[in-house]
Amino acid sequence: MDSFFIPQRICWWRVLFLLSIFQDYLSNMLDCPPTCSCSPTEIYCNKSDNGISFPLFSLQDTGNNGNNSIEDLFKNITSIHIENWTGLQTLKEVDIELYTGLQRLTIMNGNLRVIQARAFSKNPHLRYINLSKNPLTTLSWQLFQNLQLSELRLEDVVFECGCDIRWIQLWQQRGEAGLHNQLLFCTNGAARIPLQTMNISLCDLPDISVTHSNLTVIEGDRVTVTCNGSGYPLPEVDWTVNDLHSINTHQSNVYWPKVHSINLTLVNVSRDDNFYMLTCIAENKVGMANASIQLTVYFPPTILKLDEPERRHETCIEFTVRGNPQPTLRWFYRDKLIPPSDYIRTDMDTYQDYLEGCLNFKNPTHHNNGNYTLEASNFLGVATKTVYGHFLNAPFSEDYDYNGTPTPTITVTHRPEEDTFGVSIAVGLAGFACVLLVVLFVLINKYGRRSKFGMKGPVAVISGEEDSASPLHHVNHGIITPCTLDAGPDAVVIGMTRIPVIENPQYFRHGHNCNKPATYVQHIKRRDIILKRELGEGAFGKVFLAECYNLSPTKDKMLVAVKTLKDPTLVFSQTLKDPTLAARKDFQREAELLTNLQHEHIVKFYGVCVDGDPLIMVFEYMKHGDLNKFLRAHGPDAMILVDGQPLQTNGELGLSQMLHIATQIAAGMMYLASQHFVHRDLATRNCLVGNGLLVKIGDFGMSRDIYSTDYYRVGGHTMLPIRWMPPESIMYRKFTTESDVWSFGVILWEIFTYGKQPWFQLANNEVIECITQGRVLERPRVCPKEVYDIMLGCWQREPQQRLNIKDIQKILYALGKATPVYLDILG
Repeated sequence: MDSFFIPQRICWWRVLFLLSIFQDYLSNMLDCPPTCSCSPTEIYCNKSDNGISFPLFSLQDTGNNGNNSIEDLFKNITSIHIENWTGLQTLKEVDIELYTGLQRLTIMNGNLRVIQARAFSKNPHLRYINLSKNPLTTLSWQLFQNLQLSELRLEDVVFECGCDIRWIQLWQQRGEAGLHNQLLFCTNGAARIPLQTMNISLCDLPDISVTHSNLTVIEGDRVTVTCNGSGYPLPEVDWTVNDLHSINTHQSNVYWPKVHSINLTLVNVSRDDNFYMLTCIAENKVGMANASIQLTVYFPPTILKLDEPERRHETCIEFTVRGNPQPTLRWFYRDKLIPPSDYIRTDMDTYQDYLEGCLNFKNPTHHNNGNYTLEASNFLGVATKTVYGHFLNAPFSEDYDYNGTPTPTITVTHRPEEDTFGVSIAVGLAGFACVLLVVLFVLINKYGRRSKFGMKGPVAVISGEEDSASPLHHVNHGIITPCTLDAGPDAVVIGMTRIPVIENPQYFRHGHNCNKPATYVQHIKRRDIILKRELGEGAFGKVFLAECYNLSPTKDKMLVAVKTLKDPTLVFSQTLKDPTLAARKDFQREAELLTNLQHEHIVKFYGVCVDGDPLIMVFEYMKHGDLNKFLRAHGPDAMILVDGQPLQTNGELGLSQMLHIATQIAAGMMYLASQHFVHRDLATRNCLVGNGLLVKIGDFGMSRDIYSTDYYRVGGHTMLPIRWMPPESIMYRKFTTESDVWSFGVILWEIFTYGKQPWFQLANNEVIECITQGRVLERPRVCPKEVYDIMLGCWQREPQQRLNIKDIQKILYALGKATPVYLDILG
């Protein structure tokens, strides 16, 4: 699979040449074990072992070569295959601890009897283990608890029936690690029975319970929580307190009949443990159960950062405040409270117990220079901090009050005659100016309404005049960057959904060119739109199936999907002076963005209808709806009802069709990346399916309502699709093309699980913990290794190490090209 990621411009003979050099270097450093063959990444042993327990390289005289070089050579081994070795009876940790990059291990048809408890502790990347045809009589699940196994092969291993191997029976029933496809046996005395029919009493997974589900304390408090584990065999119970900042005094164990109870006492609880998950684990021979308590710590606010405006931008005083409950912020200028206005406003974002944002100024001048004080308060305390804001130098020496009214410090006395003369001149100039303004006003009204080409101005879209197109604002890197100063409330469009701006430095600060040609949005008459039925409803409006006349020059009418905007006074903040105007301006910007996005795998946007209310956007109609619903309807578990009786559907998607779907989404993403557009909410629910298995990226803004469980609510309004987000987006709200690539990896996982929810077995808090700690989704049962390698390439922790979307599309296209795509599933 590695060869997929070698750029095509590198000649293969050069690659082979480099590999031969590396192989020569390996042979000079280390000797391949006897009776084995070796390559830079693999050890293969399939002959008599001559009594050797485990194949290890033997060191040569390396001269000045350091230990790091030898360690790297061991680390590069990803596969070890051992067959027909009778000398290997016990597998120990020291045998494979140097092979830290090992992914596949096969020990079969040998004499392996025991695997020590920590044998795989230094091999976290192991995904495939084959232990077939060995005289193992028992095996512990704890060997594999820190691995993410995609396959565990145990054919022709005859275990002793008993509680020790009950976990294998449970894994078979759940379909884990490919065990459900294997016929396994155990011996009960002289009888040999299928493992699936083994019946062992008093042997099952432990039950676990904790005294709290959520625990809220004030910083410095003392608190005790209790965990109870029960079952047979009686489980071992323990609290995991890794990275806990609060003092853990002691844990006391109490054993009751069939119950193991343990207390955890925290002393002087720290704010750094806010949102910490206290997890209790109960383990026995059969497996593990866990329960968690979310710890919420209340503490007074602190102002961590308050920065003077940068000289280059001079529009923002950046701040970071920490506190729980969320502090209330107030700003003061010269001891006067600053009221919110169109010229000075606070923009901020919340993450856990941090508030980050800016006191933003619109066109600040020297009138705004001075000391600014930030006050943050909650019921536990108040914090204040002052910073000097310098925006522009004053043109002359004056004193100013907050409202910007200058108070001159220089006074001049005049004689009465001079005053009379000056007043006369001033009155004359004022009268001349008035006459000039009236003449200009008449000329503008007469000639300024139309250009010499007869095109109306931007007001046509707002007023509803019948015009075929209207110029709107420019779009820069997926973030709407208006070229005018009255841009209205800041917003970005994710797919086709409006959410609050979170500035992304990688895309926001490249600048934009306001001299580019304006974008013209097609205007559709309301009388040409006939609504047929409602398709769904989202936070900002409804979506209908409709017929649209005079839209295509070749068709009298065509089916379309129309998105309507709700009453703007309900959608936008009531603090806005004119919410209706704000809604229309936001509608303008979204329409312009959609007009600029034109691609065969992006849902086509036809235009807007603004002659009256509600405002309407017109899109192409995709017959089969969103991709997630489509996948679920064409999976192995999909059911249909005929005369009230359930019948299995015959339209299950095959591998070639899955690859065809994925390739189309990748093509749409390539286009978005080429436009420097970051989607931020890529998922199958936001892709649409049309005739002929045509798939396009699009979002009518309904997914947050229909798929509400896919989103995690942060604060009052923000909904984040954390199950599709990479660590940097979850932790720092950083969204880039690379974060979209991570989301595409999750889309692939959705496709090959027929629309399952990622991490469906975990709560949102557990998902955040898993992703930020480096865990990834397991390989789906029907997913080829080549496709799962693409997923893993999308889920690299460092964004710069993730696969490029262009390379992903090429690989998927190559994989799908070998097999024809059968489209009769949509018949």
